[in-house]
Amino acid sequence: MRAMLSETPGGPESLKLVELPSKPLAKGQVRVAIRAAGVNFPDTLIIADKYQFKPPRPFAPGHEIGGDITEVGEGVTGYKAGDRVIGMIGHGGYASEAIVDQGNLLPMPKNMSYEDGAAFTMTYGTSYYALKQRSSYKPGETLLVTGASGGVGLTAVELGALMGLKVIAAVGSDEKIDICRKYGATMFVNYAKEKMRDKVKELTGGQGADIIYDAVGGDAFDESVRCINWYGRLLVVGFAAGRIPSLPANLALLKSCDVRGIFYGAWRGREPGEARKNFDELLAWYAQGKLKPHISMRFPLEKGAEAMNALLSRKATGKVVLTVA
Repeated sequence: MRAMLSETPGGPESLKLVELPSKPLAKGQVRVAIRAAGVNFPDTLIIADKYQFKPPRPFAPGHEIGGDITEVGEGVTGYKAGDRVIGMIGHGGYASEAIVDQGNLLPMPKNMSYEDGAAFTMTYGTSYYALKQRSSYKPGETLLVTGASGGVGLTAVELGALMGLKVIAAVGSDEKIDICRKYGATMFVNYAKEKMRDKVKELTGGQGADIIYDAVGGDAFDESVRCINWYGRLLVVGFAAGRIPSLPANLALLKSCDVRGIFYGAWRGREPGEARKNFDELLAWYAQGKLKPHISMRFPLEKGAEAMNALLSRKATGKVVLTVA
């Protein structure tokens, strides 16, 4: 098997393409021939030892995959060789095959491509958990999404609109507004040239956003928290800008607002039944044509470093995907 390995902490350039022997399956495990793997911001953190957990090296990054089962281990039920599956596996996706615990796989809908499968689990899973379980949303409320054209941001826009929220997409350039409009946003802020606080207040009749979905951190967080509505909910999803911001406690007091953390991977581990229900709903929406991952860039496996750099440079909108021949 081939894999893009992280052998020492570093940036995308530290990844190396190597040939590895296949390992035997343990009880409850499945071997998957990977056809596509999603590229996500946490992948860039995990290889630099800046993520919430640190796998033992060497390891391949890559949280989400789409592929075919080639072998099932002892005790596996409900899957067989030849089944098309998607999975969220923590790490190991930048490779030609992966050994996956059965519980981390889902059957792939018949109308889903491998690339869509690889672009689905982490981003839609994160955003749906944030909005469904953590936001206390009511249809008709206003949702502000920072980094709205990015991987998780665009799924928050799409799901928010589907769930009956009025979506404000905050982006860093006018060019990114069109894709957010296509995915359901009806109001827009370009925070590269507009003050987010003033624009959001203008768009909401002076009230502010009921829900703020922030996966950017840094300056975007600082601005967004100052345009939250009374009883608003600020969802802390990530820190793509690189700076982890601090929140003055008096701001939470003045707006009687909540700050709610979104650690989707840990929640999946603690509440696997609820996480599976979420995915049943998400995959049903996909099968009905109500959800569609936006994949703006594709790279072959051996160009995994280039794929990461495309993500870090913010050249991509929606998802970046690796394809495996």
